[in-house]
Amino acid sequence: MIRIVRFLVVLFIPFLMSSTSCDKDSESLPEWEWDNNEEDNNDKPRILWIDAAANFVDFANSKENILRDLQIAKDAGFTAVVVDVRPTTGDVLFETDVVEQVKWLGAWLEQGYSKVERTATWDYLQAFIDAGKKLELDVYASINTFVGGNSSSLGEQGALFRDSEKEDWATKLLTETGIKSTLEVGGTGAKFFNPVREDVQEYIFNMLEDLAAYDGLKGIILDRGRFDGIDSDFSDYTKEKFEEYLGYSVENFPEGVMSPDIKAGNLPSTLPEYFKKWLEFRAKVIHDFFDKAAARVKAVNPDLSFGVYVGGWYSTYYEVGVNWASPNYDTASEFPVWATPDYKKYGYADIMDIILIGAYASPTKVYGTNEWTIQGFCSQAMRKIKGDATVIGGPDVGNGAWATANDEVINNAIIQSVGAVMDVCDGYFLFDMIHLKKKNQWEVVKEGISNVISTENGD
Repeated sequence: MIRIVRFLVVLFIPFLMSSTSCDKDSESLPEWEWDNNEEDNNDKPRILWIDAAANFVDFANSKENILRDLQIAKDAGFTAVVVDVRPTTGDVLFETDVVEQVKWLGAWLEQGYSKVERTATWDYLQAFIDAGKKLELDVYASINTFVGGNSSSLGEQGALFRDSEKEDWATKLLTETGIKSTLEVGGTGAKFFNPVREDVQEYIFNMLEDLAAYDGLKGIILDRGRFDGIDSDFSDYTKEKFEEYLGYSVENFPEGVMSPDIKAGNLPSTLPEYFKKWLEFRAKVIHDFFDKAAARVKAVNPDLSFGVYVGGWYSTYYEVGVNWASPNYDTASEFPVWATPDYKKYGYADIMDIILIGAYASPTKVYGTNEWTIQGFCSQAMRKIKGDATVIGGPDVGNGAWATANDEVINNAIIQSVGAVMDVCDGYFLFDMIHLKKKNQWEVVKEGISNVISTENGD
């Protein structure tokens, strides 16, 4: 393992939040008025996510392109970027001997879904850190935490596919035809490890220690720090750990825990005997992993900001075994159908320095107070996190309804999203740089940011 400890002393800058909105003619503005937070908004971070695969054609082999686009992001008003350095292949774009380097990624180009090869030998993450330092732009590194491989029309990648000794690490899914490895089920997309396994966790911890050693890095954001889905994980290993947690054996497994027809958000009136305890156990697994991960990162660099990306849809996020709320938030009082009284004990917000909230509502749902509005996702997250961590929220401006809405609606939604988010949480977050580049929407997001922060001359 690389163990060169490179400490960084940095000022902590609060973080940014985001929200999306639509044309005033197609959506009424909110009836309420928020307090004027212009002065406070000046100091709130504005964070842009940079997905590895989507942006690889520009960045894989060009430091010049990295500096160019980070300059554009800075000019648009962003104060930080999150750089994806462990994409869904499970391989990496930073220096470590835990796992192999990324050799190619699949991306949508003009000719269709194609391979983009990396031939450069310089350190990908370090290039972003260097550019960020030159531009006074904070740089966070993100990893796809419990992903061990990826399958696509271009081929199979990652440790799960090339290392037979790690096949047991693949999550076991509950399907209509029984319990099967994610590798056996097939299909395209990310292939998850089993988060319950201690050897899997140690593998990730070792990787994080190498990442934390980068001088000049502002922080680490863990993406996909979760189970694959509600159908994961049903291995013998996890069954034994669940029984240890209960203190007794479960004879009717998996029937007493889950059935393959159960879907998050549409639970049957009668649940399996151990279903709610199973959700509680899974939340504890992820909570304890993050607790240990934070300790390992901080042991390398105590000044590093440690955080996580999660979806803002808390009401169904039990599907992936995650309780991102504060342990002081009583989940069962609001969601008694699926949460036990002890579920709140495994809220992990107090472990985090920063939580990025995916406020991924449609461009016609910018304002509001509840889930599935951009603003509502953020305000609900603030209520549940209770000040335990800095909350940065914002939209995905290129997927879902954003991919089909007309440009005028999208542009207005981006502009309105900045204020809608920053008025209710700690900062603004936008996914992804590639969307701004493809439609050349830099001036649009710049207008949104300029509308909610004061200029240097006070205009």
